[in-house]
Amino acid sequence: MTVDPLDAKIVRFFTDTPRASVLEASRVLKVARATVQSRLDRMQDSAVIGSWVPQPDPAHFGFPVVAFCSLTINQDLGHDAVVAALSRIPELIEIHTVSGSSDLMARVAARSNPDLQRVLDAMIATRTVLRSSSVIVLNTHFQGRTLPLLEAAARGE
Repeated sequence: MTVDPLDAKIVRFFTDTPRASVLEASRVLKVARATVQSRLDRMQDSAVIGSWVPQPDPAHFGFPVVAFCSLTINQDLGHDAVVAALSRIPELIEIHTVSGSSDLMARVAARSNPDLQRVLDAMIATRTVLRSSSVIVLNTHFQGRTLPLLEAAARGE
Protein backbone atom coordinates (compact mmCIF):
# COMPACT_ATOMS: atom_id res chain seq x y z
CA MET A 1 0.00 0.00 0.00
CA THR A 2 1.20 3.50 -0.69
CA VAL A 3 0.71 6.25 1.85
CA ASP A 4 0.36 9.94 1.13
CA PRO A 5 0.97 13.07 3.22
CA LEU A 6 -2.58 13.05 4.63
CA ASP A 7 -2.13 9.45 5.82
CA ALA A 8 1.10 10.50 7.53
CA LYS A 9 -0.62 13.49 9.15
CA ILE A 10 -3.39 11.24 10.47
CA VAL A 11 -0.91 8.76 11.92
CA ARG A 12 1.17 11.60 13.40
CA PHE A 13 -1.96 13.10 14.98
CA PHE A 14 -2.92 9.83 16.68
CA THR A 15 0.68 9.18 17.68
CA ASP A 16 0.85 12.56 19.39
CA THR A 17 -2.68 12.33 20.86
CA PRO A 18 -3.51 8.62 21.05
CA ARG A 19 -6.77 9.03 22.98
CA ALA A 20 -8.26 11.59 20.60
CA SER A 21 -11.41 10.85 18.64
CA VAL A 22 -11.76 10.65 14.88
CA LEU A 23 -13.97 13.74 15.07
CA GLU A 24 -11.22 15.67 16.87
CA ALA A 25 -8.69 14.53 14.27
CA SER A 26 -10.95 15.72 11.46
CA ARG A 27 -11.30 19.15 13.08
CA VAL A 28 -7.57 19.58 13.69
CA LEU A 29 -6.56 18.25 10.26
CA LYS A 30 -9.41 20.10 8.51
CA VAL A 31 -10.73 17.06 6.63
CA ALA A 32 -14.05 15.25 6.83
CA ARG A 33 -14.55 12.79 9.67
CA ALA A 34 -15.42 10.08 7.13
CA THR A 35 -12.11 10.73 5.34
CA VAL A 36 -10.13 10.25 8.54
CA GLN A 37 -12.08 7.10 9.42
CA SER A 38 -11.80 5.56 5.95
CA ARG A 39 -8.06 6.22 5.81
CA LEU A 40 -7.58 4.72 9.28
CA ASP A 41 -9.59 1.68 8.23
CA ARG A 42 -7.59 1.33 4.99
CA MET A 43 -4.24 1.61 6.81
CA GLN A 44 -5.37 -0.86 9.44
CA ASP A 45 -6.73 -3.33 6.87
CA SER A 46 -3.45 -3.20 4.94
CA ALA A 47 -1.39 -3.50 8.18
CA VAL A 48 0.28 -0.07 7.85
CA ILE A 49 -1.12 0.47 11.34
CA GLY A 50 -0.48 -2.72 13.24
CA SER A 51 -2.05 -2.06 16.59
CA TRP A 52 -4.04 0.37 18.71
CA VAL A 53 -3.09 -1.22 22.02
CA PRO A 54 -1.26 0.60 24.82
CA GLN A 55 2.46 -0.11 25.06
CA PRO A 56 3.24 -0.56 28.77
CA ASP A 57 6.77 0.36 29.85
CA PRO A 58 8.22 -2.55 31.89
CA ALA A 59 10.48 -0.19 33.87
CA HIS A 60 7.41 1.48 35.36
CA PHE A 61 6.03 -1.74 36.82
CA GLY A 62 9.14 -3.33 38.23
CA PHE A 63 11.29 -4.48 35.28
CA PRO A 64 13.95 -1.75 34.79
CA VAL A 65 16.70 -3.98 33.36
CA VAL A 66 16.50 -4.53 29.59
CA ALA A 67 18.88 -6.75 27.64
CA PHE A 68 19.26 -7.94 24.08
CA CYS A 69 20.13 -11.61 23.88
CA SER A 70 21.59 -13.46 20.91
CA LEU A 71 20.38 -17.04 21.08
CA THR A 72 21.76 -20.15 19.41
CA ILE A 73 19.01 -22.73 19.23
CA ASN A 74 18.68 -26.47 18.82
CA GLN A 75 18.21 -26.55 15.05
CA ASP A 76 16.66 -30.03 15.14
CA LEU A 77 13.58 -28.64 16.88
CA GLY A 78 12.87 -25.89 14.35
CA HIS A 79 12.10 -22.25 15.06
CA ASP A 80 8.38 -22.73 15.76
CA ALA A 81 9.00 -25.19 18.62
CA VAL A 82 11.72 -22.99 20.08
CA VAL A 83 9.56 -19.87 19.94
CA ALA A 84 6.64 -21.77 21.47
CA ALA A 85 8.84 -22.84 24.41
CA LEU A 86 10.29 -19.35 24.87
CA SER A 87 6.91 -17.65 24.66
CA ARG A 88 6.05 -19.17 28.05
CA ILE A 89 8.70 -16.92 29.66
CA PRO A 90 6.90 -13.61 30.33
CA GLU A 91 10.10 -11.54 30.53
CA LEU A 92 10.78 -12.10 26.82
CA ILE A 93 9.35 -9.00 25.16
CA GLU A 94 10.41 -9.68 21.56
CA ILE A 95 11.94 -12.55 19.62
CA HIS A 96 13.23 -12.24 16.07
CA THR A 97 14.83 -14.79 13.74
CA VAL A 98 18.06 -13.18 12.55
CA SER A 99 20.94 -13.78 10.19
CA GLY A 100 24.52 -14.00 11.39
CA SER A 101 26.20 -16.04 14.09
CA SER A 102 23.07 -16.50 16.22
CA ASP A 103 19.62 -17.80 15.34
CA LEU A 104 17.33 -15.55 17.38
CA MET A 105 17.52 -12.10 18.92
CA ALA A 106 15.43 -11.52 22.02
CA ARG A 107 14.65 -8.42 24.02
CA VAL A 108 14.27 -9.27 27.69
CA ALA A 109 13.05 -7.30 30.72
CA ALA A 110 14.13 -8.18 34.25
CA ARG A 111 13.79 -6.86 37.79
CA SER A 112 17.58 -6.74 38.37
CA ASN A 113 20.83 -8.15 37.01
CA PRO A 114 20.45 -11.31 39.14
CA ASP A 115 16.88 -11.61 37.86
CA LEU A 116 18.22 -11.33 34.30
CA GLN A 117 20.43 -14.34 35.06
CA ARG A 118 17.30 -16.21 36.21
CA VAL A 119 15.60 -15.40 32.89
CA LEU A 120 18.65 -16.52 30.91
CA ASP A 121 18.70 -19.76 32.91
CA ALA A 122 14.98 -20.23 32.20
CA MET A 123 15.66 -19.91 28.46
CA ILE A 124 18.42 -22.53 28.64
CA ALA A 125 16.20 -24.76 30.79
CA THR A 126 13.72 -25.05 27.90
CA ARG A 127 16.40 -27.18 26.21
CA THR A 128 15.62 -25.32 22.99
CA VAL A 129 18.39 -22.75 23.48
CA LEU A 130 21.95 -24.02 23.38
CA ARG A 131 23.79 -20.76 24.05
CA SER A 132 23.03 -17.13 24.78
CA SER A 133 25.00 -13.93 24.70
CA SER A 134 23.56 -10.79 26.27
CA VAL A 135 24.12 -7.07 26.31
CA ILE A 136 22.41 -4.93 28.94
CA VAL A 137 20.78 -1.68 27.85
CA LEU A 138 22.27 1.26 29.77
CA ASN A 139 20.04 3.99 28.33
CA THR A 140 17.25 3.98 25.75
CA HIS A 141 17.28 7.05 23.53
CA PHE A 142 14.26 6.07 21.44
CA GLN A 143 12.44 2.91 20.44
CA GLY A 144 9.60 1.88 18.19
CA ARG A 145 10.53 4.76 15.92
CA THR A 146 8.60 4.04 12.73
CA LEU A 147 6.71 7.30 12.20
CA PRO A 148 9.64 9.04 10.43
CA LEU A 149 9.73 6.13 7.93
CA LEU A 150 6.00 6.50 7.25
CA GLU A 151 6.38 10.25 6.76
CA ALA A 152 9.33 9.74 4.38
CA ALA A 153 7.32 7.16 2.40
CA ALA A 154 4.39 9.60 2.21
CA ARG A 155 6.74 12.21 0.73
CA GLY A 156 7.95 9.65 -1.83
CA GLU A 157 11.46 9.47 -0.40
